[in-house]
Amino acid sequence: MKASQFLISTLKEAPADAEVASHKLMTRAGLIKKLGAGIYNYMPMGLRVIRKVEAIVREEMNRAGAIEMTMPVVQPAELWQETGRFEKMGPELLRIKDRHGRDFVIQPTSEEVVTDVVRQEVRSYKQLPKNFYQIQTKFRDERRPRFGLMRGREFTMKDAYSFDRDMLSAKASYQVMAGAYRKIFDRFGLTYRAVAADSGAIGGDLSEEFQVIAAIGEDAIVYCPSSNYAANMEKAEALAPSQPRNAATQALTKTATPGQSTCEDVATLLNVPLSSTVKSLVLATDQLNAQGEIVKSQVWLLLLRGDHDMNEVKVGKLPGMEGGFRFATLGEIEDHFGCKPGYLGPLNLKKPVHIVADRDVAIMADWICGANEEGFHTTGVNWGRDLPEPALVVDLRNVVAGDQSPDGQGELAIERGIEVGHVFYLGTKYSKAMNATFLDENGKPQFLEMGCYGIGITRLPAAAIEQNHDERGIIWPDAIAPFTAVICPIGMDRSEAVKAEAERIYAALLADGVDVILDDRGERPGAMFADWELIGVPHRITIGDKGLKDGLIEYQHRRDSEATKVAVSDILAHIKIRMAA
Repeated sequence: MKASQFLISTLKEAPADAEVASHKLMTRAGLIKKLGAGIYNYMPMGLRVIRKVEAIVREEMNRAGAIEMTMPVVQPAELWQETGRFEKMGPELLRIKDRHGRDFVIQPTSEEVVTDVVRQEVRSYKQLPKNFYQIQTKFRDERRPRFGLMRGREFTMKDAYSFDRDMLSAKASYQVMAGAYRKIFDRFGLTYRAVAADSGAIGGDLSEEFQVIAAIGEDAIVYCPSSNYAANMEKAEALAPSQPRNAATQALTKTATPGQSTCEDVATLLNVPLSSTVKSLVLATDQLNAQGEIVKSQVWLLLLRGDHDMNEVKVGKLPGMEGGFRFATLGEIEDHFGCKPGYLGPLNLKKPVHIVADRDVAIMADWICGANEEGFHTTGVNWGRDLPEPALVVDLRNVVAGDQSPDGQGELAIERGIEVGHVFYLGTKYSKAMNATFLDENGKPQFLEMGCYGIGITRLPAAAIEQNHDERGIIWPDAIAPFTAVICPIGMDRSEAVKAEAERIYAALLADGVDVILDDRGERPGAMFADWELIGVPHRITIGDKGLKDGLIEYQHRRDSEATKVAVSDILAHIKIRMAA
C-alpha cells in the first residue's frame, strides 16, 4: 500500500469528550470517527487493525474445530421470550417493533438463536459435539457509553456456542475453547491474565475472563504472585480467618458519637482502628405475585468489618437472595431499627431481621457498631455475651491486597484489567428453556449441554492501546498493527536515488509478505514521523540522500529511543530479525 492511495487523517488534538488514552489516540490517529453516542465509523486505518484481530481469532477458532456461521443482528422476540430474557434483561436490550407491530431485538448475544438452529439440525448423539461461532455486530444500549470503543453501544464480537451430549463432554469442549483463547491472546502480543469469573446473567457455573492488564481497566483482578491463582474481584474468595476469636475484654457501653455516622468518622473520634468497627448494611428481598406486585418483603442485616466493602455478587448468592435484592427503604429501616441510617446495629432491634455476618466479623471481639439511636454507637460488643452467635456466617466482602490466597500459596495482589474475552460453561440453562434435545444411544431425548465463548473484537484494539502507548502515540504489537512497517523516504519527490531505493525496499518487503506502507506523500520529515508515531506502526525505515551516499539507511522500532544506521545491503535482513524478535 502507498500512502497517497490510502486515507491518513491524523489530528493534533483529541475531541473534548475523549477521556482515556485509547479513545484520544484512536480518534487522533484516524482509526475511528464518532457518528453518535457509543457508535463509531471504523475508518480504513482502524479497520485494518480489526481485520487482523478477526483473522487471528478465526484461524484459532477453526483450528480448535469450531464452525463459522452468521446469525441475524435483528432477532424475533419470540426466541428471547422462550428463555425469559426478553422480559428479564434491562434496557440495555434494544427492543423494536416492525411495521406489523411484531417485537424484535437487536442482538447483544445469540444464545437463543443458535439454540434454535441446533434444536432443528441436531437430532442424534452421533452429530455431537458441535461448536458454532460468528464474528458479528452486536448492540447494547449502554446507559452511559464512554471511553470510545471500550464501552460503546454498537460493537463487533466473536461469539461461539458449543453443544455436547453430557456434562463431561461439555467441560472438555470448554477446556478446548479456553486453550484456544490462550493461543489467541498469546498471538496478539499483549500482557493478559485468564481469571476465574462469575457467570453473571448469562448463567452457568464454570467461567473465566481474559483480562488485558491496563491501569485504566474497569475490572479489579485478584492474583497470587507466587502461584497460578487468579480471579476477578466478584469471584475472589476471602478466606475465613485462621485465628480464633479473642476473649471479651470490654464492657458493653453506649457511647456518644454526635454527628459521626460513618465507620471512618467513629474510628477517628474514638481513636481506634477502623478494623474494630462493624458496618451495618440493610437489604430487602421481595416476594411478588403473578401481577408483579410485592406481597411480602424480608429485611436483612449484613455485618461487615468497617474497612471492608460488600461484594454484591456474593450477596446475591445467599440463600433467599437468589431472586434478587435491593437496599431497604428508609421506612423499612426505621420500622425495624427505630433509627435512621448511620447509627444502625444488631442490638435493640424493634423488629427481627435476618442477620448475616461476614467471616471476619464472626471472629471479632470488642467491636463497635451503631446503637440504633441517633448520635450513639455501642462499643465492646461481643458475640455470645451480648447477642447470639450469628446463624449465618459467609464470605460477603471484596478481598483486599494482602489477604491469603485461597490456594494457600501466598498473599493476594490486585491490579486493573480490561475484559476482552469470556468463556462460560452454561449447562442446560438454554436448552431446557427452549426444549433443545437430542436422542441418546437408547433413543431417549436428552437436553443439550452448552458452553458459550466471547471475544470483544472491536474492544481489543482499544485495550491494546491502553497497554501500549506513550506521549507520541500508539505502539502496536506487530500482530495487530494497521501496517507492520512504514518506509519514510526523505525528499522522494526530489531525489531519484531515494525514490528508487524506497521502491526497491517496498517491493522486497511486499514479496516477503510484510504488510508495509510506503509514505509517498511528500511530507516534511517531522510531520511524516509524527504521523507514523501517532498511528503506531512498529517498524520504520527512513531513507535520505545523505545516508544513501554513505551506504546507510535508518531503522527505528516504535519503542526505540533513537534510530539505528544500517547498511543498505543489510536492511532487509535487519528488519526480518527485528520482526522476529
